[in-house]
Parts: sequence; C-alpha cells; structure tokens
Amino acid sequence: MTKTFTTTFLVAATLATSLFAQALTGSYVAEGRNADGSSYSGTVEIADTGSAVGMTWNVGSQNYAGQGQLEGRVLTVNWGAAAPVIYVVMPDGSLHGTWDNGRALEKLTRR
Repeated sequence: MTKTFTTTFLVAATLATSLFAQALTGSYVAEGRNADGSSYSGTVEIADTGSAVGMTWNVGSQNYAGQGQLEGRVLTVNWGAAAPVIYVVMPDGSLHGTWDNGRALEKLTRR
C-alpha cells in the first residue's frame, strides 16, 4: 500500500509541476537591477520544453538563453553564468528573481 501511495504521489507531483510550468509559458516584461545598481528592462519568453523550462531574454542589444527546473514555486535557470537565476513564482503570476549570487534582481511581469 505504501509503495502504491508513494508512486501515485510522485506521479501527481510531477504532473502538477508540468502543468504549472505550462502555465508560465508566455511573454514577459523584465525589469531589473544589475549588481552595480544600474537598472535595465527588456522582454523574456518562457516555454515549457517538456523536461525543462526554456527562457530567452532580450535586454537592450543583448540576448541570453537558458533552461531551468521548476520545483514547487521556485524556478532555477542556468543561463551560462557561474550562478543561476532563481525566481519565485508569485501569486499574481509574476516572477521575482535574483542572479549574480543574489547581488542583482529581476522581476518578470506577463505582457
């Protein structure tokens, strides 16, 4: 009985995370603060790739891309820097994140 319950729970948790990742799919406005205190803005596209969450940032003339994993309401995205971007999905659907080891901030709001 315990094995069946555990398997059912894991399948349900995986399905819920996948559905939540699909709900994040879309276009966002990015507003952030770099580690030096300067501000930036741009756009972000989020896609559910099935096994991960894909993200593409367009900030000024720069483009960045990364993939991440959603665990509960926390999305951790590796984008080629030494430290990942770590977002918390807020109740209103926005994502509040930190990057550069917590020295920089970013907020994503759905367009």
